[in-house]
Amino acid sequence: MKARLVKFGEIRVEGRTYDYDIVITAGVVSKRRKKPSKPFRDQYNHTPLSAQEDIPWGGRRLIIGTGAEGRLPIMPEVYAEAAQRGIKIVAVPTGEACELLREMEATDVHAILHVTC
Repeated sequence: MKARLVKFGEIRVEGRTYDYDIVITAGVVSKRRKKPSKPFRDQYNHTPLSAQEDIPWGGRRLIIGTGAEGRLPIMPEVYAEAAQRGIKIVAVPTGEACELLREMEATDVHAILHVTC
């Protein structure tokens, strides 16, 4: 799957540009809905990725792009849920996450990509 962090706040996936965080579920791109994680913002000084979000749990691994500078917090409950489901989380800065996606068939991609910080 072709993906590239174009610049801070902008990502291109399969030729389409997005200026917001995205979720990829079996190759289908949608907007990340952060609202369920907003109550944890003060605790993390940033809206973290929480288990309350709609996380694409399919597949054997979940790629999380943690932002241009790798600063997206991931709550421990996300790791716990992944372990319970037998899914490996690969959390790396978004540029590196895009490189991992390039090696995969679109239907195998389950990812959350943060486009800022």
